[in-house]
Amino acid sequence: MRISTVLLSLTTSVLVAQVPINGPMVGHCDLLEATIWLQCKGPCTAQLEYWKEGRPDSLLRTSVQTSSVEKAHAMDFHMDQVVPGTAYSYRVVLDSKPLDLGEPLSFRTQPLWKFRTDPPDFTIATGSCSYVNELAYDRPGKPYGGGYGIFDAIAAKKPDLMLWLGDNIYLREPDWGCGPVSCIATPHRSLPEIQHLLRSTANYAIWDDHDFGPNDGDGSFVNAPFAKEAFDLFWPNPGCGIPEAPRGITTAFSHADVDFFLLDDRTFRVPPDVVTSTPTLLGDAQQDWLIRALKYSDASFKLVAMGGQFLSTASVFENYATFPAERQRLIDRISQEGITGVVFLTGDRHFTELSHLFLPNGAWVLDLTSSPLTSSAYVPKEENALRVPGTLVSERGFATLSFSGPKGQRVLTIRAHNARGEQLWENVFQQPTK
Repeated sequence: MRISTVLLSLTTSVLVAQVPINGPMVGHCDLLEATIWLQCKGPCTAQLEYWKEGRPDSLLRTSVQTSSVEKAHAMDFHMDQVVPGTAYSYRVVLDSKPLDLGEPLSFRTQPLWKFRTDPPDFTIATGSCSYVNELAYDRPGKPYGGGYGIFDAIAAKKPDLMLWLGDNIYLREPDWGCGPVSCIATPHRSLPEIQHLLRSTANYAIWDDHDFGPNDGDGSFVNAPFAKEAFDLFWPNPGCGIPEAPRGITTAFSHADVDFFLLDDRTFRVPPDVVTSTPTLLGDAQQDWLIRALKYSDASFKLVAMGGQFLSTASVFENYATFPAERQRLIDRISQEGITGVVFLTGDRHFTELSHLFLPNGAWVLDLTSSPLTSSAYVPKEENALRVPGTLVSERGFATLSFSGPKGQRVLTIRAHNARGEQLWENVFQQPTK
């Protein structure tokens, strides 16, 4: 286990000079509860104090937690004395002393808008493939990662939430057999350039092969339970696994009038070249759950996050097109159930593009692929017949999705940005009518 090689010891002198924690990171914020994650760089006790913004006299406190090496000194704090639609300031109390991180810390609960007002406008940021160089374990040669300033460029857009679309870390060979593999997540969370983004917006995540295990890993990976333990430790999603598929990381949540469905494309995967089993990417249980959840949803837009491309017609690498029967069955079910406003959010490919499919019933499905963040970019040679012209970007970058307008007439604006935050293209979609 490499935890001992990457966790730094606490200093007993000035805390600001050498910050003894990673984060804190804002996690899921609902109407009556918010979650904050942080990781100490050694044994510690920690507590959060929080108050309504501008009202320090309304001070509230979480319980005190003691870190443990078995959990990589990572902790989740639940603020359960909050009210809807309110901004809160907070601070970390570490070993009984307030910790100055050099920037204000805050989170905001979701407003109680239904039956009262139009849904609030909001913006999310998305990206995938975040490689942090670690020379002792990287392959020899030119570093694969770089451009870490992209995280500040994302934060500068002031998104209401950040959705990490897989390959959020890259496990190296030494990590595949250790348990837990949470140790490899620490260098990523220790990166100085990422701290402001973690602290300034709510963060959610799915995984893909590189934060699950080996390259192109599938459900046969024997150490998948260690990967799930690491994922649970470092990503405070609102749940991890569903009753129909408890082994995976599938979950869902809502923000304003948009529903999010976070899928697991690894745990149930049987690759296409296996001839004595039926190939599958999501598995029947997860796909059945997704269709029922989409059908039940009354959201203006339904965002489905998964690691690999969904709509691309290029049957290469790990695109869903390499599972043609299951992919078509999912498309057919969306159409047959009359589900509208479905937008897949995908990563994996180290380039960005938008795909657009019209269904037989006149509805549409989108697939926004956003990649890479800090990994090396790739110029695709294969053709994608569903690519929206002008949306291919073969450089590091991220995307934003903004939701605006009155109830029933919501507008989705999708923008692609380069690593400096400069806008590269924009596409606008109206909320589908029932």
